[in-house]
Amino acid sequence: MNRRLIQVAAFLLLLSPALARAQGLLVVENSAERVRLPRPIMIWPPHRPHPPRPVPPPVSYKIKELDVQARLIDQVAQVQVSQTFVNTGRQQMEVSFVFPLPYDGAIEQMTLLVDGKEYPAKLLDAKEARRLYEEIVRRNRDPALLEWMGTGLFRTSVFPVPAGASRTVSLRYSQLLRKQEGLTDFLFPLSTAKYTSKAPEKISIRATISSGEPIKNIYSPTHAVEIKRPDDRHAVVTFTSKNKVPTTDFRLFYDVGRGKLSTRVLSYRPDTGQDGYFLLLASPEIKSDRLKRTEKTVLLVIDRSGSMSGKKIEQVRGALKYVLNNLRQGDLFNIIAYDSAIETFRPELQRFDEKTHAAALGFVEGLYAGGSTNIDAALRVAFGQLQDSTRPSYVVFLTDGLPTAGVTNEMQIVANAKQYNKVRARLFAFGAGYDVNSRLLDKLTRGNFGQSEYVRPDEDIEDRVSKLFNRIESPVMTNVRLQFVFDETRTEYGNPINRVYPKDSFDLFAGEQLVLVGRYRRAGTAKVTVEGKVGGDLQKLDFPATLVEKSGDDSFGFIEKLWAVRRVGEIIDELDLKGKNDELVKELVELATRHGILTPYTSFMADEGVNLRDVAGNVGRTRRRLEALGESSGAGGFAQRAMKGALQNAQRAPSAPAEEMFRFDSRAAAAIPFFGKADRESKQAAQNVRNIGNRTFFRRNGQWVDSRVTKEQESSLRRVKQFSDEYFELAGTHGRRLSQYMVFDEPVLLNIDDRAYLIEP
Repeated sequence: MNRRLIQVAAFLLLLSPALARAQGLLVVENSAERVRLPRPIMIWPPHRPHPPRPVPPPVSYKIKELDVQARLIDQVAQVQVSQTFVNTGRQQMEVSFVFPLPYDGAIEQMTLLVDGKEYPAKLLDAKEARRLYEEIVRRNRDPALLEWMGTGLFRTSVFPVPAGASRTVSLRYSQLLRKQEGLTDFLFPLSTAKYTSKAPEKISIRATISSGEPIKNIYSPTHAVEIKRPDDRHAVVTFTSKNKVPTTDFRLFYDVGRGKLSTRVLSYRPDTGQDGYFLLLASPEIKSDRLKRTEKTVLLVIDRSGSMSGKKIEQVRGALKYVLNNLRQGDLFNIIAYDSAIETFRPELQRFDEKTHAAALGFVEGLYAGGSTNIDAALRVAFGQLQDSTRPSYVVFLTDGLPTAGVTNEMQIVANAKQYNKVRARLFAFGAGYDVNSRLLDKLTRGNFGQSEYVRPDEDIEDRVSKLFNRIESPVMTNVRLQFVFDETRTEYGNPINRVYPKDSFDLFAGEQLVLVGRYRRAGTAKVTVEGKVGGDLQKLDFPATLVEKSGDDSFGFIEKLWAVRRVGEIIDELDLKGKNDELVKELVELATRHGILTPYTSFMADEGVNLRDVAGNVGRTRRRLEALGESSGAGGFAQRAMKGALQNAQRAPSAPAEEMFRFDSRAAAAIPFFGKADRESKQAAQNVRNIGNRTFFRRNGQWVDSRVTKEQESSLRRVKQFSDEYFELAGTHGRRLSQYMVFDEPVLLNIDDRAYLIEP
């Protein structure tokens, strides 16, 4: 990339808040009729007639496959995209391929191929591109392209696509990436793939990162990516989806640097009168044979009661063998097997070596199931073996049933466990199957600095335990606490940082990515202090951070949404473990309404007939549904605690309002009366609730309502006719910050700079 291009690109990157557009779409040129961009059935408005099936519309296409290969070298992205379109209509299409640009001149070496043949492409600047977009939108009475108003574009010459035929468009380009707060920001917009008559059969993204400096944090706020790190200067990030319409663009952050720990802070504050939100990423050194590892203590406490017989006990043996095979020299360990009686591998902790390893494997082979379940005694014996508070200690506790021997009172077991745990050991509990007391496990782990996981009957216990052990295998810093220190502190501010998740102290492990979110009252420059134990020594590290006074755009809006997801999980946890609290129920309803985070307790909001502003009524409905938390065991209790844990530990905000919140099998749904109804409501949410950018829209009375529109704003709303001059003026003035929210086929009530606008067809 030549120096002048880099300078121009960097200048434009500073000027433009727009996001990178790397995926194009087809524009039909040979029809005098209105030709809308195709829509998959799943996002058609339910009261609009779908195109007749199986007869295809005269002009329509689908995106069959999208493959993205990106090489990220320092701050430059070299991207190759292959996109296959299929003509699903009844006549030949004469189309041009339109490729929106974020920053004029930020891309070089653009090559466009159609089935291997290179086609000339004309670069249109933002003004000329806006004229073209507006012309297509007006001609087709289709608002879809509106969201790219204000960007330049490449446009190919016209090429044919016969009915039933496919065309593969390939493009290659280089791009200078943005860098913010030390993080390089790569974005690939999948959102154009929603303009297709059917969901793409496959979307695959592969991004390789190469750096002269060690790579530290790697984080996607949008997609559940797989990250592989062959060494400290290379990483491979992949994502694949099949038969799914993408609802959000793909985004990836990474940074580089030296040292054992890298910390970065991003912040977002849409309103100076309200708290802002921050995201903190922390990544210790990746795994290395040269890395000096902290010696740890691992206790494996395993239920061998009668209900564990058969396949379960076989999986448990496999899980124990996996852990034993991955312990290291210097580690201490023991195995405690319990039913109505307690049996230990050795009377006291053992130092891991070849001899104890072999003996422990023999002990595991001899495990068999039978008897009752004495949870209290098992924990007493386990915690009683832990005497050294300078070592990180982990208790892996597995059960598949209720306490039926010894102390059986839930509250007493929890109180006893806190008393037994003298060294602040972290308890990780696995509930296997539907017969566990899930509330008891949650209380045990919350009181002992760990977390609980739930393994469905059709899941492999060995797989789940091995994943946990891979996580905790190499502690780098333990009992970590974070603090924000400002240059100037005033008492009137109170605590400048609040509601931080995860709460309290935590451990950092080699190769693990910490994602921490919280709110802030005080903006400005601060110092992040990270304090924790490395081995037995206390260490303190400082990192700079800047918390913005007011965000200029919504590019970091995902931080607020992720915080809200974790806060919802925390509220449900408080209500579950501590009982009723009307203030928390009201906050749960407010967060569900503002952010579209619908749980089974608030999914009724997907019903068009529910008044979103009837706070008292919606709080009452939610309170009644929360009574289901009284189910401490069984399929219903299992499902609720699994969902709650998913919210509390979310690494990214869901892109759809009901995504992954209702994945209960029929037994779980039948266990609690309203769960079946909630499952049906989640399907309504797919039609009646939309998350776009950083906003949530609900369909009410035939129109879409921005959750940010207040009753007072609505009383003095301004009406704007879709496709009118005023409509395009609004889109042009505010750019994609607003235009992405105007892409509706129906009326939409929208908050624009704290004023309500009703945009009507």
